[in-house]
Amino acid sequence: MRLIRCEDDQTRVQYAALSSVGPVRIAGDPFDEFEVTAEPVQIRKLLTPVVPTEILAIGRNYPSGDTTAPDYPIAFMKSAGSVQDPGQPIVLPRVLASDKVVHEGELAVIVGRRCRDATSDTALDYVLGYACANDVTALDWQERCAQWWRGKSFDTFTPMGPCVVLQDEIPDPSRLIIRSIHNGRVTHEGRTADMIFDVRALIAFLSADTTLSPGTVILTGSPARTRDPDGGERLEPGDEVIVEIEGIGRLVSPVAASE
Repeated sequence: MRLIRCEDDQTRVQYAALSSVGPVRIAGDPFDEFEVTAEPVQIRKLLTPVVPTEILAIGRNYPSGDTTAPDYPIAFMKSAGSVQDPGQPIVLPRVLASDKVVHEGELAVIVGRRCRDATSDTALDYVLGYACANDVTALDWQERCAQWWRGKSFDTFTPMGPCVVLQDEIPDPSRLIIRSIHNGRVTHEGRTADMIFDVRALIAFLSADTTLSPGTVILTGSPARTRDPDGGERLEPGDEVIVEIEGIGRLVSPVAASE
């Protein structure tokens, strides 16, 4: 099943399920009990499929010829306020201006229920579903600061969507093709099977002696770039970035200058 979160034609925010006849309202809470109704929903605006309680991200989780694989996942946090709706723009920073903003298409894992001390065997039991995400990064600010948070947490720097595909529809998240497309050119491409730490291992690591709340979003890393970021990947106003993941869909984001 695929769920979306949207504003309807009366600007009410609600969840809907995508059915063969179009979006229909769901009654209840995706993080608890819910049922799919037959009531159609007229979408005014598509929103991020969940409002994250927190965003936990993983760096350098795909093999790269110029780096050694880490012994443990490289984890960092992004501001939950950095999320952006599907189809809405990535806005380039103005006050802390950056000339090195790049995109990183990633598989997003949404935690569906309280999770602590998961094991590799039980990890997927805690997953609500999966979505496309873009870990937009101001590389110059990432390099200037000891922590990665600043360069990755500007407003609009985490587009996510277009839907959340429930876990039972993707029983094995290690079998997906993932790619990023910048202005029509593929800039990242790989398979989730290539992850150094797969989804099960990441959930087990992040939940060790640590409670993950429902709505926690885990960004699992981006495949290696097919081009150098200084060779044309910098985002400019008027650009378009697409994150495409097999079995989930396409997350499209225009790029705009800050007003």
